[in-house]
Amino acid sequence: MLLAAAYVSDARYNRNILFETSPQSIRLYRLYNHQVMEAVTYFFILVDLALALFEDPAVYLLPVWATCAVELVCLLIFTIRLVHFAKVTPRNKFWKDMKNICVILTLLLTLFDIILYWTLIATGYYIIRWSRVMRPLFVVNFTESRQIRRAFRNIRNTLPEVANVFFLFMFSMVMFSLMGLKIFSKRHFETAEGTSYFNNYLDVFFDLYVLVTAANSPDVMMPAYNASGWYAIFFIVYIIINTYVFMSIFLAVVYNNYKKHLTNEVMKLVLLKRCKMIEAFKLLSVKKGTEFVVKEAQWTQLVKLVAPDISNSHRELLLKVSQEEQEKYIGKDSFIRLADLLNIKVITMKTRIHPIETWMPKLYNSYVSQAIQKMVKHRWFVYVFDIIIVINAIFIGLDDENSMISNAEWIFLSLYILEILLKLYVYEPKTFFARNQFWNWFDTWIIIAALLATTINAVLKSSGGYTSQQVLDFVLILRVLRLVRIVDSFQRFRVIMNTVINIGPTMLVFAGLIVVVYYVFAIIGMELFKGKIKFLGTNSTDPAADFCGNPKLINSAFAMSKYCKNNFNDIVSSFIILLELTVVNQWHACLLLANGFVAVTHPSARIFFCIFHIVVVILIINIFIAFILEAFLVEYSLHKTEVETAIEKNIQELGLGVQDDDPLDGGLVSNMETSDRELGSVEDAKTSFNTLKFRIASKRYRTVDAMLQRMFEKDLNLDDEGPSLEDILEMTPSDLNIHNPNF
Repeated sequence: MLLAAAYVSDARYNRNILFETSPQSIRLYRLYNHQVMEAVTYFFILVDLALALFEDPAVYLLPVWATCAVELVCLLIFTIRLVHFAKVTPRNKFWKDMKNICVILTLLLTLFDIILYWTLIATGYYIIRWSRVMRPLFVVNFTESRQIRRAFRNIRNTLPEVANVFFLFMFSMVMFSLMGLKIFSKRHFETAEGTSYFNNYLDVFFDLYVLVTAANSPDVMMPAYNASGWYAIFFIVYIIINTYVFMSIFLAVVYNNYKKHLTNEVMKLVLLKRCKMIEAFKLLSVKKGTEFVVKEAQWTQLVKLVAPDISNSHRELLLKVSQEEQEKYIGKDSFIRLADLLNIKVITMKTRIHPIETWMPKLYNSYVSQAIQKMVKHRWFVYVFDIIIVINAIFIGLDDENSMISNAEWIFLSLYILEILLKLYVYEPKTFFARNQFWNWFDTWIIIAALLATTINAVLKSSGGYTSQQVLDFVLILRVLRLVRIVDSFQRFRVIMNTVINIGPTMLVFAGLIVVVYYVFAIIGMELFKGKIKFLGTNSTDPAADFCGNPKLINSAFAMSKYCKNNFNDIVSSFIILLELTVVNQWHACLLLANGFVAVTHPSARIFFCIFHIVVVILIINIFIAFILEAFLVEYSLHKTEVETAIEKNIQELGLGVQDDDPLDGGLVSNMETSDRELGSVEDAKTSFNTLKFRIASKRYRTVDAMLQRMFEKDLNLDDEGPSLEDILEMTPSDLNIHNPNF
């Protein structure tokens, strides 16, 4: 049973780990995948990365022994985690897995670096902590980070296939740079800063590379354009070819090949999931006639082990959906579908009577009360308060010092409070404040906080000597946040917001990938540029503040633009400047950032900025944008998966679904969820099962893999059995040969 539960759990969360099947190994494997163990690993990975805040150059400098001691603790935890993983996997598989080798080498090199660094510092020598740049390898190579690792692997596989386009783009850059040098070098034009114009090939190449990003347009063109309008033709042709044509082709090629590799990865995940579910079925099945089936008791015990968090009523629903013709067994096809069923969130609904109706039924059911209820449930009730919110928005933009405007805020607050009280009168309170009723919670807390803050603000004003600008700012923020309610009032807005929320896990994966890349470049940047540019404070009287603490920046555009805080003197400043580079604005030679660092170091410093731009902006950001577009279109189309359709069909056939005209479907009650405490024991839940209603809560997925499978469903074509579990794990994604033509 534990082995079957391990297989089903792996299929549910798309783990692709081959583990030993001895009793001790199975228990160790379940412990390895426990949420607490994973949380501890993530915590110490974050601690290890956060050490950069306290190491020279530091935000808050700590003694060397303190940071080294913390890092040694992190290395110990990583070693224990790795040994734990080695205990549950076959030895030959463990040593063939490159991510394990990478973690071991990183641990050993980091330990060696700590010892060497500590020894040399103690003897008065300075040395670079070169192993700090390796810390993100722990993020990527631990088993828990399979999403980020997959993203890096697919980017790596994509690189050879986009190299041709990139080299062709660079060839175009070389040709245009040479033409620009020959056309303008002998005309003795000068830039706005008085420097020579297009007379050095490397400078020309860099300026034109920046022009691809449009960050120095039209500055780079103006000296030539001022001399003759015909020279603009050169830059217009260059922009059309390189900025619009090549960058568009590059985006298409990058994403097309990335998607091909990603589809192959997803195919492997689906094969693994199916194979593990078949293995679990073989372990638990018994022969019934000519077929093998799983008994109800074993199926129930398995679900309790795999998903102990789901309610009794939810488990009963899954059982009835999975049972063959409502017999006491589950067939193979239904069993294999269990992993997907567990990833679909189902809401259990139960009709509740309003407390006022229970206490005073005649009053609550009177003509006046019914009229109030009908009014609140009518769509125009929502429209009226939407109009009130819009009017309130106009008043928010007006002058708060005007007494009439100030007093109007109390009127709006009174109307919002009245709205909430009317809804609580009509809808049962537990329904109104159900777990899934985000907007009701949000609206109520905003109104309560705004009422308290406005009251405090009024009292402080009336008492004289009012200096609490923070309270006033808080009040203004709450007033603006109240406008967010409009999003929930319009179906089109709500669909878009829900879609953005649903693709959140995918966005987080790419965010993690970008953070890893940022960290590597930040560490390298700190070692290259730390202390070269200094920020001495906004109100500093030190003359060096005018040139960022470096005489080489005297009268430079970098210093005169007050960019001194854009430096690599600590990890936080490094991340901020890398974000500025990602936005692609003013990082080029003419307008500031790269020019500032080139001035204080060497012209070769441009290589750092160009490599960062190629890796992050051209490659990762392009993939991120294209992937989010496709994920958004899949989500926005609202197509259901086969499993979602099947479970909804079964729910309706059992008579347990919410009908289109059911009063439970829609509005507030549709998101109400019944807890186990309300249903009592398991037997009570079975008894009251037929009095409940069920519906699929949303299209949101518990894992990124589930969403990826939905995105590429049309490309997946599975046989009944497929390869064995070990054969699938030995496959590379390219072995699967998913059809997806190259660009």
